[in-house]
Amino acid sequence: QLQLVESGGGLVQPGGSLILSCVASGSTLDYYSIGWFRQAPGKEREGVVCISASGHSTFYADPVKGRFTISRDKAKNTVYLQMNSLKPEDTAVYSCAAIGPFRQCVSTEREYPYWGQGTQVTVSS
Repeated sequence: QLQLVESGGGLVQPGGSLILSCVASGSTLDYYSIGWFRQAPGKEREGVVCISASGHSTFYADPVKGRFTISRDKAKNTVYLQMNSLKPEDTAVYSCAAIGPFRQCVSTEREYPYWGQGTQVTVSS
């Protein structure tokens, strides 16, 4: 059974950076597309970015384009989310999710059967 654990969240000032990690256990991530979602207080969860199993395709939500970068390290069975130029509106609980095996990224969160517990990101001065 695939299990995901996020880490790397915290408190950062506007304009700062964070790197989130999504570490998998129980199975290799090689055949799964991985998405990052976030949920701010009082708001619905939204998709942020997704990377295909091959790593060749990535999809970014408009609010994070040019600021966030997703990558995967197959040797470490880990997916990273590099977040730069953070804004207060990026404050949320960030969760990684896996879809597969052998499925492409989709925007519908209910299609993802595997989820981590989430990590809090707070952007504030």
